[in-house]
Amino acid sequence: MTLPSANPRARTEILLLVACCGFLLFYGLGAFGLLGADEPRYAQVAREMLNRGDWVSPTLNGKPWLEKPPLYYWQAMLAYRVARAFAPAPAENGAMGVPARPSRTSPANDGVSEQTARLPGALDAAIMIAVVYFFLRRYHAGSELDGALITASCAGVIGFAHAASTDMPLTATFTVGLLAWYAWFENRRRIDLAIFYLFLALGMLAKGPVAPALAAVVVILFAAAKRDWRLVLQTLWIPGIVVFFAVALPWYVAVQMRNPEFFRVFILEHNLARFSSNVYHHPQPFWFYLPVFLLALMPWTLWLVAAVVERIRGIWREGREAFASPDDSWALFLLLWMIDPVLFFSASRSKLPGYILPAVPAGALLVTEYLAARRDVASIVEVRRPAPKGADIQQAVEVSLKRYPDTKPSSSAYRSGEHEGRISWPMAAAHGVLCGLLIFAALSAAAIAATHHLTLSKGTYIAATIAVVFAIGIAAVLVTRSGPRLLRSTTMMAVVVSVAAVIRLAAPALDATQSSRPIAQTIQAFSREPVPVALYHVGRIQEYGLDFYLNRPTQLYEIGEIPAAAHVVVAAQGSQAQVAQLVPGRRVSYLTSIPAQKLELYWVK
Repeated sequence: MTLPSANPRARTEILLLVACCGFLLFYGLGAFGLLGADEPRYAQVAREMLNRGDWVSPTLNGKPWLEKPPLYYWQAMLAYRVARAFAPAPAENGAMGVPARPSRTSPANDGVSEQTARLPGALDAAIMIAVVYFFLRRYHAGSELDGALITASCAGVIGFAHAASTDMPLTATFTVGLLAWYAWFENRRRIDLAIFYLFLALGMLAKGPVAPALAAVVVILFAAAKRDWRLVLQTLWIPGIVVFFAVALPWYVAVQMRNPEFFRVFILEHNLARFSSNVYHHPQPFWFYLPVFLLALMPWTLWLVAAVVERIRGIWREGREAFASPDDSWALFLLLWMIDPVLFFSASRSKLPGYILPAVPAGALLVTEYLAARRDVASIVEVRRPAPKGADIQQAVEVSLKRYPDTKPSSSAYRSGEHEGRISWPMAAAHGVLCGLLIFAALSAAAIAATHHLTLSKGTYIAATIAVVFAIGIAAVLVTRSGPRLLRSTTMMAVVVSVAAVIRLAAPALDATQSSRPIAQTIQAFSREPVPVALYHVGRIQEYGLDFYLNRPTQLYEIGEIPAAAHVVVAAQGSQAQVAQLVPGRRVSYLTSIPAQKLELYWVK
């Protein structure tokens, strides 16, 4: 394989890929505060482990927190440590003697920020995209840039690359592992099988036994479809299994020895019970992941549907022969990989959107394979190139179009150049509309975050106008002769505009309505010194968020945790009388309100 440095085209592609991934995956990591309950919780666990110098036992507020394995925590700890090493001198305090933004690098957080907490997800996504590029370059040359950019531009990948969570570490390790297995299937090099086991072990450290379980299902189903059970036996390679246990097992043994309740909490409760019951209150219907997955593949959803439909038609028409060629085996592998997580977690009683993220790279690569086949068709009759001999034409038609009969023209059409592999106008129009909807959603995200619904206003009409212009423009480009060649660039333009709109326009609204960062800033503005903070009728999102931003545990009035010293109470709007009843004989003073989250702050003396 030619080294990228010796190939001008490869250098250009890599520079383009770095620029796109740098923007899509890293831009705006700190534009809004940590969201939900999971982001601040995971970020705080990593901070406490780093402060204790403990790389084994996760803790939250000083107590064991054994819900997840440590890979994300380790990555965040390294990010914190690097940021701490390069931290600037302490900033001058504001008028009240506190930093204006409590999450920025400062003596209060010492390297801990939204950027460093989210950096592991962005880096894992970037590594995954790089592996996709070089894998396709090696085994499916010509589609490597498409595959990498399509994967990077999927809404699910961009979203979870901007999240402090365990989902992207699992997805990246799972993706690299399965690509290594397929590389081994193609060339039977043991090093690829060793990489497969290595990354399954990292997946085990990312989110537990789900990584090897899902991979085993993919391999078994693939072997069954190929009717080659030797693949399963050959995959069970003793040195590879040794690598798996050597990487994954030490932490599990160490954490169990230090925390005897680990097996019960992690395996029995947060794996088996979470899958088989609704103990954690995340119920959804069986079909929940179908729309979630289609949204995660935006804006490539329609092309995925087209690719799956063509594959199913081929299987129905040709049976086992549909998997005979190497390209067919690749598409089959991607199809099984994509379906596996979706069906597995659809059977779970507890459902969250991030669970099926490992299926998204497979869907993106299936789209890449489908578009590459279409381009193969178009290249046969490209009138700007010398036409091949008739025998070559017929052979290319049979090989390239066997799987996609809907695009197969006659040989005479190829000879005359009448068929040029153009995108049909319905497909071009539908894709344009989808890209327009993506842009409209991004431009409207700020209003939706602020009001929790779409309102008809001047801004809405402007967003709709811009979206329509993009939709018409993209559709008009795609129906031209150059449409297939420009599909990637026009779609990427829509994705870049959407990401920029969310980061620049919607981030302030997300921060104000969904994050505890503005609450913490308001609390710190009232006191030079840390004061106790209690909560009353406040959700777990604010509870965990304030634990992170204040770097100390809050207390809950509802369970009798009332600080004896003077303290701040964060409560639901209109709760001053109820708070006063809970602290008889003490003075409750109104401080301020946070209207965006319907909260009020009181001072209790």
